[in-house]
Amino acid sequence: MTYQIETYTLCGGWVNIWTDSLDDTLVTFDTYAAALAELADFLGELAYAVKVGHLDDYNPEDYRIVEVPV
Repeated sequence: MTYQIETYTLCGGWVNIWTDSLDDTLVTFDTYAAALAELADFLGELAYAVKVGHLDDYNPEDYRIVEVPV
């Protein structure tokens, strides 16, 4: 099984926009735990950005981890 992190968008609903910064390919994770760790790190960065005033707000519920259909 593989997993992906999806973001909720108003126009497209839930979509995977998680990409590799080197080649812009969509990222998937071999385990749920790996996806969860990546998402937790990202949400931590967003929380810090809010704390220091670089971001107004964010909603963790706009992100989810789902199994990628085979």
